[in-house]
Amino acid sequence: MDRCEVLIVGGGPAGSTCATRLRQAGIDVIVLDRKAFPRDKICAGWVTPAVWSALGVTPEAYARDGRTLQPITGFRTGIIGGAEVDTRYDTPVSYGIRRFEFDAYLLERSGARRVTAPLKSLERTDDGWIADGAIAARLVIGAGGHFCPVARELGAALGQSEQIVAAQEIEFPLTDAQRAQSAADGHVPELYFCDDLKGYGWVVRKGAYLNVGLGREDNHKLAEHVATFARWLKQKGRVPQDMPEKFGGHAYLLYNHAARPLLADRALLIGDAAGLAYPQSGEGIRPAVESAVFAADTIVAAAGDYREAALAPYRDRMLARFGQRQAASLLDHMPEGLKRFAATRLMANAWFTRHVVIDKWFLHTEQPALVA
Repeated sequence: MDRCEVLIVGGGPAGSTCATRLRQAGIDVIVLDRKAFPRDKICAGWVTPAVWSALGVTPEAYARDGRTLQPITGFRTGIIGGAEVDTRYDTPVSYGIRRFEFDAYLLERSGARRVTAPLKSLERTDDGWIADGAIAARLVIGAGGHFCPVARELGAALGQSEQIVAAQEIEFPLTDAQRAQSAADGHVPELYFCDDLKGYGWVVRKGAYLNVGLGREDNHKLAEHVATFARWLKQKGRVPQDMPEKFGGHAYLLYNHAARPLLADRALLIGDAAGLAYPQSGEGIRPAVESAVFAADTIVAAAGDYREAALAPYRDRMLARFGQRQAASLLDHMPEGLKRFAATRLMANAWFTRHVVIDKWFLHTEQPALVA
């Protein structure tokens, strides 16, 4: 039987960040993930300065060994098929990364012990948990994404009653001919909203790679939405005509729709396992990293007492940072015709696009960064 103080299920940005901070505090950690790293993880994948701050890593240090790092100094936004607005900044406001490289870097940096296997069983004991009959831990952390088995153990109805966002996307290396065909600029990701504001599509170039996708809260006929979006991009010359057609899918929960618990006796959920994606943008990296910081700090302060009451400060810090979950918004009650009219007008307004869509929804510039 292998033993550890904390078992983290999932080695993505949330799990690896938590492992790093716990190990820095001298706590024995095992990270269990069903895949060996580096592993394929398709994601639009940009990281704001606030994320680098919370990680305690500079973009320059990250890129030092040849990893893809694409400075972003602007965005092109609009409604699919409608007017577009270019927003530019004097300095980089974010950085495009490849999750294949980024996640592997963070996990390696943690220095935690690793086990590569799917989690098949999780049994409570008097003093913690036994995973797969092989690993004994006093505390378990669910960091395994939307379908995390630890979330299921804590009562989450995975894939049933939850209102998910479903996305389909591809990421591929551009050939020389494709570079000549595509007008996509790495410094300026493109974001095109559906006219009902239930989702958006994107074109993000990261050095020699191009990522294209679309996600919607209403996943009805998602493949048709994606195919229509891809045809439109080709007609505009934003992507190569011979772009791959096989899109991969994934799901996640927006923070305001998630009903998952954040903690229980001897257990915590962080990142997508807790349903933390930002409501307007769907971004999951920053809330994942910040939840991992809060979780690790709570565990260190608990000093071995992992009862729910001792872990409650994690919930308090999460609510203070992200607010109460709200199942409905003003848009949910707005008539569809009015919603489409408002979307068309607002998304064509340069002030609204810069200060609300980009600065507030996507960059969250109003929220101070955590400092590692």
